[in-house]
Amino acid sequence: MNIGVDAAALGMANAVVSHTGDVNSGYWNPAGLLKLEDKQFALMHANYFANIAQYDYAGFAMPIDDQSAVGISLIRFGVDDILNTTQLIDSEGNIDYNRISLFSTADYGLTVSYARSLPIEGLNYGVNAKVIRRIIGDFANSWGFGLDLGIQYISDDEDWKLGLMIRDITTTYNTWTINQEKYEEIANAIPGENQELPETSEITLPKAQLGLSKKWIIRYDYSVLAATNLNMQFTRTNDLISTNSVSIDPALGLEFGYLDLVFIRAGVGNFQQITQIDNSKKLSFQPNIGLGFKYKGIQVDYALTDLGDQSAALYSNIFSLKVDWELFR
Repeated sequence: MNIGVDAAALGMANAVVSHTGDVNSGYWNPAGLLKLEDKQFALMHANYFANIAQYDYAGFAMPIDDQSAVGISLIRFGVDDILNTTQLIDSEGNIDYNRISLFSTADYGLTVSYARSLPIEGLNYGVNAKVIRRIIGDFANSWGFGLDLGIQYISDDEDWKLGLMIRDITTTYNTWTINQEKYEEIANAIPGENQELPETSEITLPKAQLGLSKKWIIRYDYSVLAATNLNMQFTRTNDLISTNSVSIDPALGLEFGYLDLVFIRAGVGNFQQITQIDNSKKLSFQPNIGLGFKYKGIQVDYALTDLGDQSAALYSNIFSLKVDWELFR
């Protein structure tokens, strides 16, 4: 749930909390759903770790009236066809490759979003209700639930935009169920390992994202959008700014547009202080680039993340599609 959706946003290093305003707002800031003029749906696919892991997303959103909107989205991150070798050796100590089976491990996130305008002109809010489902073959599975809160403010001229997104505002809990029979099969596979059942509860602490953006129109045909995010975690991490109470990772994104038809994007974020072998600190960061094309209600976007492999994260090619419902009318 921390990776992000939409190649357009990822190309700008996720610095979109303040200006997001389409079907993907259900993830970035549900308050942005109020900018929808009609129904929209979106799809995204990405491969991670040399195509070992698959990351997929689908979303749908629509306005209810002039003051409210709703959306729903589903995210899956999974690794399929993992070899299960726990039964490779039979009871007589013989290796039998026919005893190898396959299983998948996957995380699912289902989000239902609602947005509504406030009495103050230009101020909107949105909430997310999230259901988290995690499956590790037949070995274990979990259910979780959480809430997000988002706020957006748009200036009278719609040039300046301010956004705040608080994720897991109530703290998200995942409760695991472990298959006792499957666990016992591996409990003594390595002496001294897997002797006790793992913890059955998993907690995701709140995080906040504060964003600011401004858009300029140049000679009617060209546009420049500049956006920044301050991504905050309320604990000490390796982020660029780190204290015992809060850690802050800044992100900056730029988008150049022509005729609202072709877009070029760039962004940098994920600033981390990485400890080296000699205990010295090295600053790593993640530069991204992206392209977009929009025509008659169809928008196709591409992003290449971690250009030049400057951070600890691996680079990824990401494609996404967004379609306005009016196209089918």
